[in-house]
Amino acid sequence: DRSLNTISLAGISFAVGMLLDSAIVVLENIDRHRKMGKKFFEAAYDGANEVWGALIASALTTIAVFLPIIFLQDEAGQLFKDIAIAVTSAITFSLFVSISVIPMIWTQIMKFTAKHEHTLTEEELKEKHDHQSLLVDFGRKVNNFLMKTVTWSLKSVKNQFMTVGALGLFSILTIYALFPKMEYLPQGNQNFILNILLPPPGLSYKEGSDMGEALFSMTKPHFSKKEVDGVPPIKQMFYVFAGDFVLSGITSTKEQRAREIIPMMIPKVNSFPGVFGISLQSGVFEQGIGEGRSINVDITGENIEQLANIGGMLYGAISGAIPGSQIRPVPSIELLFPEAKITPDRFALNSVGLNSTSFGFTADVLLDGRKIDEYTEEGKKSIDLTLKADNEISSPEELYNTQIATPSGGLVPMSTLSKMERTTGITKIRHYQGKRTITLQITPPYTMTLEEAMNVLDTKILKSFGGNPMVKGVDLSLSGQADKLTETVGAMKWNLLLAILIIYLLMSALFGNFIYPLVILFTVPMAAAGGFIGLSMTNLLIAPQALDVLTMLGFIILIGIVVNNAILIVHQSLNNIRVHKQNHKDAVLSATHSRLRPIFMSSLTSVFGMLPLVLVPGPGSEFYRGLGSVITGGLAFSTLFTIFVTPALLYFVIKMEKIKEKIG
Repeated sequence: DRSLNTISLAGISFAVGMLLDSAIVVLENIDRHRKMGKKFFEAAYDGANEVWGALIASALTTIAVFLPIIFLQDEAGQLFKDIAIAVTSAITFSLFVSISVIPMIWTQIMKFTAKHEHTLTEEELKEKHDHQSLLVDFGRKVNNFLMKTVTWSLKSVKNQFMTVGALGLFSILTIYALFPKMEYLPQGNQNFILNILLPPPGLSYKEGSDMGEALFSMTKPHFSKKEVDGVPPIKQMFYVFAGDFVLSGITSTKEQRAREIIPMMIPKVNSFPGVFGISLQSGVFEQGIGEGRSINVDITGENIEQLANIGGMLYGAISGAIPGSQIRPVPSIELLFPEAKITPDRFALNSVGLNSTSFGFTADVLLDGRKIDEYTEEGKKSIDLTLKADNEISSPEELYNTQIATPSGGLVPMSTLSKMERTTGITKIRHYQGKRTITLQITPPYTMTLEEAMNVLDTKILKSFGGNPMVKGVDLSLSGQADKLTETVGAMKWNLLLAILIIYLLMSALFGNFIYPLVILFTVPMAAAGGFIGLSMTNLLIAPQALDVLTMLGFIILIGIVVNNAILIVHQSLNNIRVHKQNHKDAVLSATHSRLRPIFMSSLTSVFGMLPLVLVPGPGSEFYRGLGSVITGGLAFSTLFTIFVTPALLYFVIKMEKIKEKIG
């Protein structure tokens, strides 16, 4: 039941560059064998036969990383599943086509071309073969420069250590310097601004209606076709007043700029006396009203008055510590709502055969009714059976003076069995982990990530309040998106290690060796450095992009992709030694030289195939922009580093093997 949507289309776009990799490697190798003077069929067969093992290893490492993502069940897994399905399927089919179809098509085309060339004169043939484009000439110069550098790196052990050490140190320092703060999931850019107002207690219908009219009046200048004071025009607006809760929603005619309405609305929703107001952009993954990109500070204890007082102090402290943040108390930090509290008298209840539970049950029946059972008819939904009193209770005094039946058989007024007290409180009492809780929902400004906000709350607020005598007996903790981010980061670390382990074991099985996979995996930290460089450049040049869960998955995917280039060099080096009987140094240099062109061709197609997803704005681009920038940057930088590091490391391993052969 998958659909073709923004994410699945992004998966297909990601796959476009990668599915060409196998075909490029096969076709380039066939062309190389043809230039050795081989016949068409022989060149096609030898060219495909020489690289099919490396291609299978490359494809399997990529699939091995993508495949587990299909079975993830959390929000990120469900969102990312479409990309995983698209890429896995594309790579599988491209591998089959590259090994079987490409050599056959090349052979037929070359036979047709050869027949056509018989009709050309010698001068025309000479002109055709001597013609070189500027791009080919540039490519040869780059090739010569890179091979000179690789040859220098293999000249001595000192040069090998310098090459590996310098690039390895650069990668580690880059990761450390550019490691960004984290978010949970992308907020998205929905064209819907939600305003939540918490009115003072006892607000009448007329006052609530007047507040809505005033809000419409304040925003009236923005109901136009043109911008007013740089704020995009409002298309639609609604207002709902429900006693203790007020909602207002806004959409803009400029769908991609709806977020710019928020700074205009914040002072307006807070302009009413005694009203808490916040203005937020609705998040794509929002699971509650106004609970998209928010951190919960839970104030937990037994005394509701103490919780409210601490909530008020925290409200002020957080406002100062995180400027520009919006704070929503749930349910309230003001004990101003009128309340009638009826407290049972246990001795009086016991004298008539009642207890507190049955007394509370009776009060429920008299007020709104109490569910006592369910009636279920076959093939139909269950119906609640509710016990209700004949007469509706209209005031606390009426309830307090109502007579109730007792087990002893008499009618007794509730006033003789309890005490009523007029007081103030909050609209409802929330419980978190079984204790009374008041929660402050904090939405940090868009310029601050969730991780940065969590650090500020933890170090500057919770720890400083922890030593305050007023907080004795009260627990302060972070939850909501903060909990999810902490859990997800922990899970991602294990997923990253698992991906590396799977690829290592897979390559060990394919190469029949436990050392060569370590040489190949050395490219992973270099790819990670490139990923962080790509993410930083996106932040600097295109749009703000945090390290959210989807972007983290980009680093896991990168592991399966960047090893492909190193696999080509290692596989060809071993082939040169085992089949062509070359000495170890020549085998490594020859393999690097012969694989430079397919490495750059396949990497460039992958990079340019993903680049539009990073550069082109539009609906949904915020979901995959970070993912694309990580993979693009990681692939680009690792391609360059692999050419220098892999031969240098591989030469160490091959020389060790040579010593073993001599001893044997």
